[in-house]
Amino acid sequence: MTEVHDLRRQLSEKAQFHDLVGKSEPMLRIYQQIRDVARVDTTVVIEGETGTGKELVARAIHAASHRASRPFVAVNCAGLTESLLASQLFGHRRGAFTGAIADQQGLFEAADGGTLFLDEIGDIPLNVQTSLLRVLQEREIIRLGEARPRSIDVRILAATHRNLQEEVEKGAFRADLLYRIRVARIHLPALRERRQDIPLLTSTFLAKCRAEIGKAVEEVSHEAMRYLLDYAWPGNVRELRSAIEYAVIRCRSAVIPADDLPPELHESTPLPACPQESPLDEKQRLLAALEQARGNRTAAARLLGMSRATFYRRLTSFGIPRNS
Repeated sequence: MTEVHDLRRQLSEKAQFHDLVGKSEPMLRIYQQIRDVARVDTTVVIEGETGTGKELVARAIHAASHRASRPFVAVNCAGLTESLLASQLFGHRRGAFTGAIADQQGLFEAADGGTLFLDEIGDIPLNVQTSLLRVLQEREIIRLGEARPRSIDVRILAATHRNLQEEVEKGAFRADLLYRIRVARIHLPALRERRQDIPLLTSTFLAKCRAEIGKAVEEVSHEAMRYLLDYAWPGNVRELRSAIEYAVIRCRSAVIPADDLPPELHESTPLPACPQESPLDEKQRLLAALEQARGNRTAAARLLGMSRATFYRRLTSFGIPRNS
C-alpha cells in the first residue's frame, strides 16, 4: 500500500500545470511541450478542437516565458468584420473611418513587451492576414489612417480548430503566413482521447462550483461517473465543466446522482465495453476507472461493468501495473 500511496503522490504533483489539469500521458507531453516552447521567443500555433483549452495553453506558455511580467492580450478573431479586426489589432487614427472619434492604440501596442494571443487565426480575412504577415516580418505596425510605422516587441501565439494546410489549399489562408507562424506547434488532445483525466477534471470543477455557487456538493456517484466516462464530449473540457455546473445546480445532496447530469449524457447510453473503441481509448477508460476508484481494482472493475478477472486481463494487456 505504501508503494501505491507514493505513486499517487507523485502523480498528483504532475496533475496540474498552471491552470491546465490532467496527468494522463497526452497531458504530460503537452506540459513538456509548453516548457520547451516557453524557453524560446518564437511563434507557436496551438491546434485542437473547440473546448480543449487552447487559451489556457497560451497563457501557460506566456507565464513560463521571460515575458511573464509583461501583458498577455487575447483576441478571438472569429466573427469580426475585416475593418473591425484590423482596427482592434493595429489601432487607428482619429477620422480614419466613420466613428473613429479619437486616436486608438491596437492590441499589438497594448501587448508590447508581452504576448498577443490570436485565437481562431484561421478565421482572419485575407487582407488582414497580409497586414499580419508584414507585422511578423518587420516587427512594426501602422495604425489605420497613419503612414508612420511604430516598432513593437510582441510574441505571437495563435490557435485554431481548423486544419490550416487545408485552408491554404482552399485559398482561404496565406501559405507564407502559415509558414511564418507555424515555427512550433502544439496539438491538444480531445477529452475523449484522455478519459483518464475526467475524474480529476470533475473534482477540480466541483471544487470551483462549491466556491462559486456555494453548495456543499462533494463528489459524483459511481453511476454518474460511468456516464461521464462513456460520453463522447464533442465540446471537450468546456462541455464537461458546463455539465458539472448543471449537475451541481440540480443536486440536492452531497453526491451527484446520474439523474442530475445533463439530458444529452443520458441520450448517449453508457456501455461496459465498446467494440469500436480504440486501444488508446480503452486504456484511458481503465486508467480513469482506477482514478475514480482511488486505486481499488474491484471498484474500478465494477465501475466499468467488468469482472475482476477481466479487468486484470485488460490491465495486463496494456502493460498497466496491477498496483497502479
